[in-house]
Amino acid sequence: MAFGLLNTMLEKSETLLGSDHASVVSMNLFVALLCACIVLGHLLEETRWMNESITALIIGSCTGIVILLISGGKSSRILVFSEDLFFIYLLPPIIFNAGFQVKKKQFFRNFMTIMLFGAIGTLISFAIISLGAMHFFEKMNIGDLTISDYLAIGAIFSATDSVCTLQVLNKDETPLLYSLVFGEGVVNDATSVVLFNAIQRFDLTHINSTIVLEFAGNFFSLFILSTALGVAAGLLSAFTIKKLYFGKIKHSTDREVALMMLIAYLSYMLAELFHLSSILTVFFCGITMSHYTWHNVTDKSKVTTKHTFAALSFLAEIFIFLYVGMDALDIEKWDVVRNSPGQSIGVSAILLGLILLGRAAFVFPLSFLSNLTKFSPDEKIDWKKQVTIWWAGLMRGAVSMALAYNQFTTSGHTKLLGNAIMITSTITVVLFSTVVFGLLTKPLVKHLQPPSKKPSTPMSSFHEPLLNGDGDSSYIENHEPLHRTQGQSDYILEQITLRMFLSTPSRAIHHYWRRFDNAVMRRIFGGRGVSEVVPGSPIDTSVRQLWTEDVENKEQYAEP
Repeated sequence: MAFGLLNTMLEKSETLLGSDHASVVSMNLFVALLCACIVLGHLLEETRWMNESITALIIGSCTGIVILLISGGKSSRILVFSEDLFFIYLLPPIIFNAGFQVKKKQFFRNFMTIMLFGAIGTLISFAIISLGAMHFFEKMNIGDLTISDYLAIGAIFSATDSVCTLQVLNKDETPLLYSLVFGEGVVNDATSVVLFNAIQRFDLTHINSTIVLEFAGNFFSLFILSTALGVAAGLLSAFTIKKLYFGKIKHSTDREVALMMLIAYLSYMLAELFHLSSILTVFFCGITMSHYTWHNVTDKSKVTTKHTFAALSFLAEIFIFLYVGMDALDIEKWDVVRNSPGQSIGVSAILLGLILLGRAAFVFPLSFLSNLTKFSPDEKIDWKKQVTIWWAGLMRGAVSMALAYNQFTTSGHTKLLGNAIMITSTITVVLFSTVVFGLLTKPLVKHLQPPSKKPSTPMSSFHEPLLNGDGDSSYIENHEPLHRTQGQSDYILEQITLRMFLSTPSRAIHHYWRRFDNAVMRRIFGGRGVSEVVPGSPIDTSVRQLWTEDVENKEQYAEP
């Protein structure tokens, strides 16, 4: 008996060792593929058509084909797509870095338009896709789909891929478009996830006015509470770092960066814990940290945080697309729909058509409404920008994949025909929209929004109407002698452009917010022009004094 027990234990240990070895091999292969994606993405950076998202998808798909051939058609993946891995580990650094690096002046200047597109637009797209799917799929007899399934399909395919958009549009070449499409993408993802969770939470077999009101109240409360939690987490980090003042201690950079990362991730996980929108929470946490916390840390920490958050976001983006490309060839899902390929293709085509229609149904009408509130022609969304916004938001990505897996699989597996068709159709839509629409987005943007032929100077970014209203060319003219006499110092140029920016009038709400921010918020939580200068900083004393005076006198008009 003892020998039998020993043999059993040895067999189990061998199995565990074998599984551990397989995991090590898988991770080695995946890390090598990540390196290949970065290298090829760098080599193809100047290509008019390719970007790193498409490169990662193609490499992932090719790797899946190779594994499929080696395994004799049994498997095509080294990692199983997991919605937990996506939402808990990969999405947070992407969304946080987007909030941390976002140009706040642009984002809040277009906040109402972004909310119009991101919230109202997503609801319009959700309704069109849900009704269209219900109308066509019932006639195709693809399986027993319930009303909740059809509404979930609307939420799944209303979620645009903000990761794709970030890599396709350039915030320096097209700042207005980048601000609108990306801002809409963040709110859109949050709205889609909230819709999806509400669909699973409510009994939708008998919809009435009470359920509709509860649904609406749940959505708005989630939005407000999620935003408040993100802002609170950002303020907590700012207050903590300002009071502890790590700058006076050796190795302070390690502590400051670690604390910022942990509090940001804590805000995301708290939102998950309390069933709020973690996407909105971590996004506004990033905005708040960049506005207050970042100015409280040492110069080394400023550089470190900027590049650390950007690198983590970059790796997560590449990981996601490689992951999706590899999982797309999972033989189990395609086995179920092998006898009905026409249905799968038909469902994919219908979904793509509904996505095109659903996006057009809100981009053009809501752009018209938004233009009614704009007084300057430069701030209006002309038809070329509208076409670009419509096209750039057609891509679907890992958010759609994760939600589809949640709705139509059990632990990543499914044997039901209707569910398998929806999974394979989601994969098809994600691959087609990312590759085809993604390939065409760059040339389309260059055709509709050609880059300016003016020489690039440190002043150029402040000529954008989004940032500077009608412009203030007189300020540049008045300060050109100062610019010539003091040379091309980066810091002096920064002061000149900031002075020009501070002298630009702003709207009343923004004016009063700046006054409150300067008088109360920055005195408590720190911020630009208020936080102490770290000893040993290379900033010249006289220039620092000029900066402080400018901030105290004019900062109510500055970028938040």
